[in-house]
Amino acid sequence: MSSLSSGTVAEILKRLHNEADAADQQLARSYEDKATSHDQIIAQFIDAENRDLEGLYHGFAGNFLNVSAEFGQFLYMCARSCKAKRIVEFGSSMGISAIYMAAALHDMGGGSLIGTEFEPGKAKRAKANVAAAGLADLVEFRVGDARETLKPGVGGDIDMVMLDGAFTLYLPILKLLEPHLKPGAVIIGENALKEASGYIDYVRNPQNGYLSLPLPFDSGRGNEYTIKTR
Repeated sequence: MSSLSSGTVAEILKRLHNEADAADQQLARSYEDKATSHDQIIAQFIDAENRDLEGLYHGFAGNFLNVSAEFGQFLYMCARSCKAKRIVEFGSSMGISAIYMAAALHDMGGGSLIGTEFEPGKAKRAKANVAAAGLADLVEFRVGDARETLKPGVGGDIDMVMLDGAFTLYLPILKLLEPHLKPGAVIIGENALKEASGYIDYVRNPQNGYLSLPLPFDSGRGNEYTIKTR
């Protein structure tokens, strides 16, 4: 039995998903009113990032913008399958995805997750949520621009990366982490669309040392599954 099945972690995740649904309902409706497909919604985000990235995400300080429960379980499974000991997450928001991955570390006997979050208020709430789930000893949150907060390194080799922050920064963040990626490391890009940063072209080019495919579930959100081959 995993931590996701019952107990504190399961209870906290259920509460947080309910809070996220309530907090993001109006935002989701506003974007759906302007677009006819998920790709169009993401295209709107990308355009807004290119115009004013900091201003855009300051405006989402109260929104979760979280992974679904299904995708969270997938992250847990990825961490378990690659026997992760060190995970890095770009864009932790309120900590829901961090809890799924930290639960996997816990269930395998320990490890570390380094989360990054641009908004201090979100990072504070993420830290509290992770603590409520009983996983605080496994997670460190770095607050600010991840291009700067990850520069000092992450303390060793990386087994898994979750990219779920500003779409246009996926490729720069991956390249920043690249020297620390173990062969076989798993990289998950949520909403990793080709137009955003060149990320898709980069990870689908075997000459760059990756194998990569789109994930065929989670409502067609453009998620990408990648492994480091060397």
